[in-house]
Amino acid sequence: MFLVMGITGRIGSLVARQLLAQGKQVRALVRDRAKAIEWANQGVELIVGEWHDADAMIQALQDTDGAFIMLPPVYQPSRDFTESTVLIEAYVTALRAVPLPKLVVLSSNGAEKTSGLGAITPLSLLERALSHLPSPQAFIRAGSFYENFLHGLQTAKHGVLTVFYANTSEKSPMTATEDIGTEAVRLLTGPIWTGRRVIELGSMVSPDEVAAQLGSVLGREVRAQALPREAWVSTLEQMGFPSRQTWAFEEIYDGVNSHWIGFGVEGAERVEGTTSARDVFAAAQRGAEAER
Repeated sequence: MFLVMGITGRIGSLVARQLLAQGKQVRALVRDRAKAIEWANQGVELIVGEWHDADAMIQALQDTDGAFIMLPPVYQPSRDFTESTVLIEAYVTALRAVPLPKLVVLSSNGAEKTSGLGAITPLSLLERALSHLPSPQAFIRAGSFYENFLHGLQTAKHGVLTVFYANTSEKSPMTATEDIGTEAVRLLTGPIWTGRRVIELGSMVSPDEVAAQLGSVLGREVRAQALPREAWVSTLEQMGFPSRQTWAFEEIYDGVNSHWIGFGVEGAERVEGTTSARDVFAAAQRGAEAER
Protein backbone atom coordinates (compact mmCIF):
# COMPACT_ATOMS: atom_id res chain seq x y z
CA MET A 1 0.00 0.00 0.00
CA PHE A 2 1.30 3.42 -0.99
CA LEU A 3 -0.02 6.81 0.09
CA VAL A 4 -0.26 9.31 -2.76
CA MET A 5 -0.81 12.96 -1.91
CA GLY A 6 -2.48 15.21 -4.48
CA ILE A 7 -4.31 12.40 -6.25
CA THR A 8 -6.92 14.77 -7.71
CA GLY A 9 -4.18 16.93 -9.22
CA ARG A 10 -1.99 16.45 -12.28
CA ILE A 11 1.11 14.89 -10.73
CA GLY A 12 -0.52 12.90 -7.93
CA SER A 13 -2.93 11.36 -10.42
CA LEU A 14 -0.03 10.30 -12.64
CA VAL A 15 1.67 8.59 -9.70
CA ALA A 16 -1.53 6.83 -8.64
CA ARG A 17 -2.38 5.72 -12.16
CA GLN A 18 1.03 4.15 -12.70
CA LEU A 19 0.95 2.40 -9.32
CA LEU A 20 -2.48 0.95 -10.05
CA ALA A 21 -1.27 -0.20 -13.47
CA GLN A 22 1.42 -2.19 -11.66
CA GLY A 23 -1.18 -3.83 -9.43
CA LYS A 24 -0.19 -1.85 -6.33
CA GLN A 25 -2.63 -0.77 -3.63
CA VAL A 26 -3.07 2.98 -3.31
CA ARG A 27 -4.39 5.20 -0.56
CA ALA A 28 -5.09 8.94 -0.80
CA LEU A 29 -5.80 11.72 1.67
CA VAL A 30 -8.51 13.93 0.17
CA ARG A 31 -10.53 16.89 1.39
CA ASP A 32 -13.67 15.96 -0.56
CA ARG A 33 -14.56 12.34 -1.17
CA ALA A 34 -17.02 13.26 -3.93
CA LYS A 35 -14.27 14.91 -5.98
CA ALA A 36 -12.15 11.75 -5.75
CA ILE A 37 -14.90 9.18 -6.24
CA GLU A 38 -13.46 8.08 -9.60
CA TRP A 39 -10.38 6.91 -7.71
CA ALA A 40 -12.46 4.99 -5.17
CA ASN A 41 -14.13 3.27 -8.12
CA GLN A 42 -10.66 2.17 -9.25
CA GLY A 43 -9.89 0.63 -5.87
CA VAL A 44 -8.09 3.52 -4.18
CA GLU A 45 -8.69 3.75 -0.44
CA LEU A 46 -9.76 7.30 0.38
CA ILE A 47 -9.06 8.92 3.74
CA VAL A 48 -11.05 12.14 4.14
CA GLY A 49 -9.21 14.92 5.93
CA GLU A 50 -7.26 18.13 5.59
CA TRP A 51 -3.58 18.06 4.63
CA HIS A 52 -2.77 20.33 7.58
CA ASP A 53 -4.41 17.88 10.02
CA ALA A 54 -1.61 15.76 11.48
CA ASP A 55 -4.07 13.20 12.84
CA ALA A 56 -5.55 12.68 9.38
CA MET A 57 -2.03 12.34 7.97
CA ILE A 58 -1.15 9.76 10.61
CA GLN A 59 -4.23 7.75 9.71
CA ALA A 60 -3.33 7.91 6.02
CA LEU A 61 0.28 6.82 6.64
CA GLN A 62 -0.53 3.78 8.78
CA ASP A 63 0.58 0.41 7.34
CA THR A 64 1.96 1.82 4.10
CA ASP A 65 5.09 0.72 2.26
CA GLY A 66 5.90 4.29 1.30
CA ALA A 67 4.42 7.66 0.44
CA PHE A 68 4.55 10.25 -2.31
CA ILE A 69 4.48 13.64 -0.61
CA MET A 70 4.00 17.04 -2.23
CA LEU A 71 2.85 20.55 -1.42
CA PRO A 72 0.01 22.14 -3.38
CA PRO A 73 1.40 25.02 -5.47
CA VAL A 74 0.76 28.53 -4.15
CA TYR A 75 1.31 31.08 -6.90
CA GLN A 76 0.56 34.12 -4.76
CA PRO A 77 1.98 33.23 -1.33
CA SER A 78 2.18 35.40 1.72
CA ARG A 79 5.65 36.69 2.52
CA ASP A 80 6.08 34.19 5.37
CA PHE A 81 4.69 31.29 3.30
CA THR A 82 2.18 30.42 6.04
CA GLU A 83 0.00 28.57 3.52
CA SER A 84 2.76 25.97 3.17
CA THR A 85 4.41 25.98 6.58
CA VAL A 86 1.23 24.80 8.32
CA LEU A 87 1.22 21.79 6.00
CA ILE A 88 4.92 21.14 6.55
CA GLU A 89 4.40 21.12 10.32
CA ALA A 90 1.62 18.54 9.95
CA TYR A 91 3.74 16.38 7.66
CA VAL A 92 6.66 16.38 10.11
CA THR A 93 4.42 15.53 13.07
CA ALA A 94 2.78 12.67 11.20
CA LEU A 95 6.00 11.25 9.76
CA ARG A 96 7.64 11.29 13.17
CA ALA A 97 4.70 9.30 14.51
CA VAL A 98 4.69 6.87 11.56
CA PRO A 99 8.20 6.32 10.12
CA LEU A 100 8.07 4.89 6.61
CA PRO A 101 10.25 2.48 4.64
CA LYS A 102 10.31 5.04 1.81
CA LEU A 103 9.43 8.70 1.43
CA VAL A 104 9.39 10.22 -2.06
CA VAL A 105 9.00 14.00 -2.13
CA LEU A 106 8.26 16.29 -5.06
CA SER A 107 10.67 19.22 -4.92
CA SER A 108 12.28 21.56 -7.43
CA ASN A 109 15.66 22.51 -8.80
CA GLY A 110 17.00 25.26 -6.57
CA ALA A 111 15.50 23.84 -3.38
CA GLU A 112 18.97 23.48 -1.86
CA LYS A 113 19.07 27.28 -1.59
CA THR A 114 17.60 29.19 1.34
CA SER A 115 16.79 32.51 -0.37
CA GLY A 116 16.01 34.01 -3.74
CA LEU A 117 13.57 31.26 -4.69
CA GLY A 118 10.18 32.96 -4.74
CA ALA A 119 7.40 30.41 -5.01
CA ILE A 120 9.95 27.57 -4.79
CA THR A 121 10.75 28.56 -1.18
CA PRO A 122 8.16 26.21 0.41
CA LEU A 123 9.92 23.26 -1.23
CA SER A 124 13.21 24.34 0.27
CA LEU A 125 11.50 24.56 3.66
CA LEU A 126 9.92 21.14 3.13
CA GLU A 127 13.23 19.49 2.26
CA ARG A 128 14.95 20.94 5.31
CA ALA A 129 12.10 19.94 7.64
CA LEU A 130 11.87 16.36 6.38
CA SER A 131 15.63 15.80 6.27
CA HIS A 132 15.67 15.40 10.06
CA LEU A 133 13.30 12.44 9.96
CA PRO A 134 14.49 8.82 10.15
CA SER A 135 12.66 7.57 7.04
CA PRO A 136 14.74 7.00 3.87
CA GLN A 137 13.97 9.98 1.64
CA ALA A 138 14.23 10.80 -2.05
CA PHE A 139 13.68 14.39 -3.16
CA ILE A 140 12.75 14.74 -6.83
CA ARG A 141 14.09 18.14 -7.86
CA ALA A 142 12.28 18.64 -11.12
CA GLY A 143 13.11 21.22 -13.75
CA SER A 144 10.57 23.76 -14.98
CA PHE A 145 7.49 22.07 -16.38
CA TYR A 146 6.92 21.95 -20.13
CA GLU A 147 3.26 22.30 -19.21
CA ASN A 148 3.99 25.92 -18.28
CA PHE A 149 4.27 26.62 -22.03
CA LEU A 150 0.90 25.13 -22.98
CA HIS A 151 -0.56 28.60 -23.38
CA GLY A 152 1.55 28.71 -26.53
CA LEU A 153 -0.92 26.44 -28.31
CA GLN A 154 -3.14 29.54 -28.47
CA THR A 155 -0.83 32.52 -28.08
CA ALA A 156 1.88 31.33 -30.49
CA LYS A 157 -0.40 30.87 -33.47
CA HIS A 158 1.12 34.05 -34.88
CA GLY A 159 4.61 32.60 -34.62
CA VAL A 160 5.91 34.03 -31.31
CA LEU A 161 6.21 32.31 -27.93
CA THR A 162 6.82 34.98 -25.28
CA VAL A 163 8.93 33.75 -22.34
CA PHE A 164 10.38 35.09 -19.08
CA TYR A 165 13.82 33.66 -19.90
CA ALA A 166 16.39 36.40 -20.63
CA ASN A 167 18.38 34.35 -23.17
CA THR A 168 16.19 32.18 -25.38
CA SER A 169 19.13 30.15 -26.67
CA GLU A 170 20.41 29.24 -23.20
CA LYS A 171 19.52 25.80 -21.88
CA SER A 172 18.01 25.28 -18.42
CA PRO A 173 16.41 22.31 -16.62
CA MET A 174 12.97 21.37 -17.93
CA THR A 175 10.79 18.33 -17.51
CA ALA A 176 7.33 16.90 -18.12
CA THR A 177 4.93 16.02 -15.34
CA GLU A 178 4.61 12.55 -16.89
CA ASP A 179 8.28 11.92 -16.13
CA ILE A 180 7.81 13.03 -12.53
CA GLY A 181 5.11 10.40 -12.09
CA THR A 182 7.31 7.74 -13.66
CA GLU A 183 10.29 8.60 -11.46
CA ALA A 184 8.21 8.68 -8.28
CA VAL A 185 6.80 5.24 -9.02
CA ARG A 186 10.26 3.89 -9.86
CA LEU A 187 11.50 5.02 -6.47
CA LEU A 188 8.46 3.80 -4.53
CA THR A 189 8.45 0.33 -6.09
CA GLY A 190 12.20 -0.16 -6.49
CA PRO A 191 14.86 -1.33 -4.04
CA ILE A 192 14.90 0.12 -0.53
CA TRP A 193 17.67 2.63 0.20
CA THR A 194 18.98 4.30 3.31
CA GLY A 195 19.49 7.96 4.09
CA ARG A 196 18.72 10.90 1.85
CA ARG A 197 18.76 11.02 -1.95
CA VAL A 198 18.40 13.97 -4.31
CA ILE A 199 17.31 13.31 -7.90
CA GLU A 200 17.67 16.09 -10.48
CA LEU A 201 14.99 15.18 -12.99
CA GLY A 202 14.79 16.67 -16.45
CA SER A 203 16.78 17.69 -19.49
CA MET A 204 18.67 20.83 -20.43
CA VAL A 205 16.48 22.58 -22.99
CA SER A 206 16.36 26.15 -24.31
CA PRO A 207 13.24 28.24 -24.94
CA ASP A 208 14.24 28.28 -28.61
CA GLU A 209 14.04 24.48 -28.66
CA VAL A 210 10.69 24.54 -26.87
CA ALA A 211 9.37 27.04 -29.43
CA ALA A 212 10.58 24.88 -32.32
CA GLN A 213 8.83 21.82 -30.87
CA LEU A 214 5.67 23.86 -30.37
CA GLY A 215 5.91 24.95 -33.99
CA SER A 216 6.14 21.35 -35.15
CA VAL A 217 2.82 20.64 -33.43
CA LEU A 218 1.15 23.81 -34.72
CA GLY A 219 2.50 23.20 -38.21
CA ARG A 220 4.21 26.55 -38.50
CA GLU A 221 7.44 28.24 -37.51
CA VAL A 222 7.46 29.54 -33.94
CA ARG A 223 10.26 31.50 -32.30
CA ALA A 224 10.83 32.30 -28.63
CA GLN A 225 10.90 35.95 -27.64
CA ALA A 226 12.24 37.17 -24.30
CA LEU A 227 9.91 39.48 -22.44
CA PRO A 228 11.80 42.58 -21.23
CA ARG A 229 12.31 42.56 -17.45
CA GLU A 230 10.54 45.89 -17.06
CA ALA A 231 7.43 44.41 -18.66
CA TRP A 232 7.12 41.45 -16.31
CA VAL A 233 4.85 42.99 -13.69
CA SER A 234 2.33 44.46 -16.14
CA THR A 235 2.30 41.22 -18.13
CA LEU A 236 1.70 39.11 -15.04
CA GLU A 237 -1.08 41.40 -13.89
CA GLN A 238 -2.67 41.07 -17.33
CA MET A 239 -2.43 37.30 -16.82
CA GLY A 240 -4.51 37.63 -13.65
CA PHE A 241 -2.00 38.22 -10.85
CA PRO A 242 -3.27 40.82 -8.35
CA SER A 243 -1.37 44.08 -8.02
CA ARG A 244 1.83 43.72 -5.96
CA GLN A 245 1.43 39.92 -5.89
CA THR A 246 3.84 39.03 -8.68
CA TRP A 247 7.03 38.94 -6.57
CA ALA A 248 7.11 35.17 -5.98
CA PHE A 249 6.86 34.44 -9.71
CA GLU A 250 9.39 37.13 -10.61
CA GLU A 251 11.91 35.79 -8.12
CA ILE A 252 11.87 32.34 -9.71
CA TYR A 253 12.77 33.61 -13.16
CA ASP A 254 15.29 36.09 -11.80
CA GLY A 255 16.92 33.08 -10.15
CA VAL A 256 16.87 31.01 -13.33
CA ASN A 257 18.21 33.85 -15.46
CA SER A 258 21.04 34.55 -13.02
CA HIS A 259 21.87 30.81 -12.75
CA TRP A 260 21.00 30.84 -9.05
CA ILE A 261 18.37 28.15 -9.74
CA GLY A 262 19.42 25.12 -11.76
CA PHE A 263 20.94 21.66 -11.80
CA GLY A 264 24.41 20.58 -10.74
CA VAL A 265 24.21 20.11 -6.97
CA GLU A 266 27.06 17.99 -5.68
CA GLY A 267 25.98 14.45 -4.82
CA ALA A 268 22.68 14.62 -6.70
CA GLU A 269 21.60 11.82 -9.03
CA ARG A 270 20.75 12.98 -12.54
CA VAL A 271 17.80 11.41 -14.35
CA GLU A 272 17.09 12.52 -17.90
CA GLY A 273 13.51 13.07 -18.94
CA THR A 274 12.06 10.85 -21.66
CA THR A 275 9.04 13.02 -22.51
CA SER A 276 9.76 15.98 -24.80
CA ALA A 277 8.07 19.34 -24.99
CA ARG A 278 6.67 18.23 -28.32
CA ASP A 279 5.07 15.19 -26.65
CA VAL A 280 3.40 17.47 -24.11
CA PHE A 281 2.12 19.90 -26.75
CA ALA A 282 0.86 17.09 -28.99
CA ALA A 283 -0.99 15.37 -26.12
CA ALA A 284 -2.64 18.65 -25.11
CA GLN A 285 -3.61 19.33 -28.71
CA ARG A 286 -5.20 15.89 -29.05
CA GLY A 287 -7.08 16.40 -25.80
CA ALA A 288 -8.42 19.76 -26.93
CA GLU A 289 -9.55 18.33 -30.26
CA ALA A 290 -11.27 15.41 -28.55
CA GLU A 291 -13.31 17.81 -26.42
CA ARG A 292 -14.63 19.74 -29.42
